[in-house]
Amino acid sequence: MATKASIMAEISIKTITPSLWRIGLTHDIAERKKYWGQTQGENIKYWQDWKCESLSDAQDIEAHYIKKGCKGGVGGDLSPNKTVYVYVF
Repeated sequence: MATKASIMAEISIKTITPSLWRIGLTHDIAERKKYWGQTQGENIKYWQDWKCESLSDAQDIEAHYIKKGCKGGVGGDLSPNKTVYVYVF
């Protein structure tokens, strides 16, 4: 499990041009990756995800990068009682 600061550092390196990237949160990486790749036809070649310490950390990370210009939207039906992942592609 990565810390909020370490996840943000890795995403900052990856998303030098934020508008080219999508960020999101999920409890189920396999389902989400399938959704974006197969159902939505998005290019997930550069997919990367991180297990977060808390839902709050994950939401903070997502909101920060959406404000910087990454595609995505805050919200969703996530539980603070389940493992949460942040992903970018």
